Amino acid sequence: MKPLDDAYANAPYIPGADSFLPRWTADAAAFRDGLGGRAETGVSYGDTPRQVFDFFNAESNPRGTVVFVHGGYWKAFDHTIWSHFAGGAMARGWSVAMPGYDLCPDVRIRDITRQIARAVTAVADRTEGPIALTGHSAGGHLVSRMTGPGVLPEAVRMRLACVAPVSPVADLTPLTETTMNDILSLDVDEAAAESPVFMPAPDIPVEIHVGADERPVFVENAERLARVWGVEAVVEPERHHFDVIDALRHPDSRLTRFLTASGR
Repeated sequence: MKPLDDAYANAPYIPGADSFLPRWTADAAAFRDGLGGRAETGVSYGDTPRQVFDFFNAESNPRGTVVFVHGGYWKAFDHTIWSHFAGGAMARGWSVAMPGYDLCPDVRIRDITRQIARAVTAVADRTEGPIALTGHSAGGHLVSRMTGPGVLPEAVRMRLACVAPVSPVADLTPLTETTMNDILSLDVDEAAAESPVFMPAPDIPVEIHVGADERPVFVENAERLARVWGVEAVVEPERHHFDVIDALRHPDSRLTRFLTASGR
């Protein structure tokens, strides 16, 4: 174990951590089943099996589309585990897309950034109206990267209504000193280039969310990114890394209302 490993370890500090993944998986499957034909699964946007997204259609004419990108330190999980977190935005009349992506060590983080940009572009090609971006943990990093210069085609970038990173890994440079970097293979240059804290502030509304009970490094990342970008960091009381995203299930949560504020 390396000195920084514990700083990024979430599960040991969350009671009942082992129960979250099976519960999320079951809730996600039930959510998709409940949507029937409005759930389009496995829509391809790239040339590998993981480069697909699930698209959950609004019940009537959509007000816009929310794109949610999952976490897992760029090396774990897939998009099918999180379907039920589309519930809040859909209750407010928005469609929701959830992309998957290839994982490290098969690809590098910079490759995943490009894959998510292709996914957002593919979602834009099949929709009209505003696009709101949100993601959790590594997914918070990835949606933050979408606002960087030249990452998205200009026509797609112009449709971005807002971005809401949740518990984002905003500075990747310390990860080069962790054991997980045996999988991530970050070097100093890539870590800096992929770090949102070194990117210019977006010209769209941004709200960064993090749980008050998260590991200190996640609170620090959220608050630092908020300072650099000149936006608000919303520190959710009594929330940890695994339940801070529960807000996405509720139409009246601050996070969901922020994401859906600009609907047409």
